[in-house]
Amino acid sequence: MSDKIRVLCVGAGNMGRSHALAYHQIDDFEIVGIVTRSPESRGKLNAELGGGYAEYGDYAQALAETKPDAVSISTYPDTHAPFAEAAFEAGAHVFIEKPLAETVAEAEGIVAKAKESGKKLVIGYILRHHPSWIKFIEMARTLGKPLVMRMNLNQQSSGEAWATHKNLMSSISPVVDCGVHYVDVMCQMTRSKPVRVSGLGARLTDEIPEGKINYGHLQVTFEDGSVGWYEAGWGPMMSETAFFVKDVVGPKGCVTIEAKEAGGAGASGDVDAHTKTESLRLHHSDIDENGEFTKEDEWVDMTDEPDHDELCLREQQYFRKAIVEDLDLTDHMEDALNSMRIVAAADESYKTGKMIEL
Repeated sequence: MSDKIRVLCVGAGNMGRSHALAYHQIDDFEIVGIVTRSPESRGKLNAELGGGYAEYGDYAQALAETKPDAVSISTYPDTHAPFAEAAFEAGAHVFIEKPLAETVAEAEGIVAKAKESGKKLVIGYILRHHPSWIKFIEMARTLGKPLVMRMNLNQQSSGEAWATHKNLMSSISPVVDCGVHYVDVMCQMTRSKPVRVSGLGARLTDEIPEGKINYGHLQVTFEDGSVGWYEAGWGPMMSETAFFVKDVVGPKGCVTIEAKEAGGAGASGDVDAHTKTESLRLHHSDIDENGEFTKEDEWVDMTDEPDHDELCLREQQYFRKAIVEDLDLTDHMEDALNSMRIVAAADESYKTGKMIEL
């Protein structure tokens, strides 16, 4: 491998754009090509990066001609498995957006291929690089056990965003696509094994195929008695009220993300609002002999937190570190599989009407 990590960027949507910007800024990376099915989207991204990068409409051709050291995959989940496996076969490291794949079996296949090839596989769990979310998890671990974890991300979408959501739903439900982030957070908070999952869903529009849902809800129970729920809905009918709930309760109190601005009108469609915390509120459950609280709530200000593009930059710095320093990513990959299994179980529960034992 040359001094620079030669990376092929596949996909130019919200995430693909942000990752390409990161590679463009990091000296150790060199973009060798941009791949999308749409000439307009790759042309637009190329222009934003200053132009001069090779453009491709065919992934296999791009892979063969550029011979990259690494491939960054930010496409729809139904292409993740074949694209990642082809990259590993070509001797490239892989960064892949969440969810890892369309199905658990495909996700397991990607991980197996990464191990077989000896190349690095980093999955885009952006919240793992967010200092505010790291702090949120750290504070949740001080609350005792069991934990009650309540999270959602409902998105009122229209226009181009609704078109993107409908394309996504052709292969994956909202609770799977977004849920992997938040069940991963729950697993980090409890550090306990998930044992049972139940799910429900609703098809709120005729604009998506029969059998598909644009609203989903999961409940997961952990071995230590902790429980969590997560809900996600997409579409023009979704409510802007309480689109963003991130709250954890334990015997010793609770910690809540108080995102006042991120929860404002129209915020559910803003990609930056999906990771904002703004402030964390810690409530203590201690009471005196009269049953009165003995401690005031504590506020942790997070207003200097990184924006979406900066978070993607941090993800790619981690990808670089994994390659250059030969990091052991076994736990990283297993955690991604774990969260994938939970959300897939929620989908199965919805379809069968039965609780799923893990």
